[in-house]
Amino acid sequence: MAERDDTPGDGSRPTPDAGPREHLVVPDRVRMPLLTLITQQSLDEDYQVAAERQAAGAPRAPLGRPPRVAAAVLAVFGVLVAVAFVQTTRNRDVVSQSRATLVERIESASDRRAAQEERLADLRDDVALLESSTRRLTDQAQQATSASRRLQVSTGFVPVKGEGVRIVVDQAPDASRSDQVKDRDLRLLVNGLFEAGAEAVAINGQRLTATSAIRVSGTAIEVNRIGVAPPFTVEAIGDVRTLQSRFAETSTGASFLVTADYYRLRVTMQNVDELALPAAPVGRRTLRTITPPDPDDRPDDNGGGGTNP
Repeated sequence: MAERDDTPGDGSRPTPDAGPREHLVVPDRVRMPLLTLITQQSLDEDYQVAAERQAAGAPRAPLGRPPRVAAAVLAVFGVLVAVAFVQTTRNRDVVSQSRATLVERIESASDRRAAQEERLADLRDDVALLESSTRRLTDQAQQATSASRRLQVSTGFVPVKGEGVRIVVDQAPDASRSDQVKDRDLRLLVNGLFEAGAEAVAINGQRLTATSAIRVSGTAIEVNRIGVAPPFTVEAIGDVRTLQSRFAETSTGASFLVTADYYRLRVTMQNVDELALPAAPVGRRTLRTITPPDPDDRPDDNGGGGTNP
């Protein structure tokens, strides 16, 4: 399209003094929007180029190639869309399957955790019961140990040490035979000490037990079948604060003190911070078993009796 020329025919430009501004003629391309101007101008130039080619006799461009290219492009695009759709579908299936697997694993782990917590609670209860049983057994073991220790001390199975009282009994140098220390005097003394709370007693180093004997053999006194001679040293382990006073308060202890005074026996008592008494002889610490009688062996109404096994 040829551009319109609004200049005067003589080639001169209008001057400002040629007339008023409203009589000036503005070209259409000035008033046209820029996008429309660009589009029309490009189309006009294309038409002009095509017309020049046709006038010059140039061959026309083949029309079959662009449709084939477009078809190929469309085919490739379709393949890409199909591949993307298939891939998206597969990914969706994988994601759905993975989510289901993850949910299943979470539920399984939750079930295992609940089972473990329940088992933990049961184990805690078992531990509490075992601790209670252990404390009870520990107390019983301590009581049994204490009882065993007391029995070992009282039966003379073990040597003992501790505070106590030492009593020395002697007779006058000019004592007659009747004024000498007798075996019964020592028995009164020993029994009075045990009644007063003595834990262990020994005469001249001979430990006394429930099976020990103090007796006369000829003219000598024997303790555990071993002869002892005056002065007789009697050692008793016990509470030094009360042993002597309690000894005087017992009937056997009082009898011993009266006898000693009557026969002019020399008796000295003193508290000792530590005494050491040996164990009893093996023959005097043998355990014996006592069996209660059978009710069937009781005497009948006629005065008869059964036969002991």
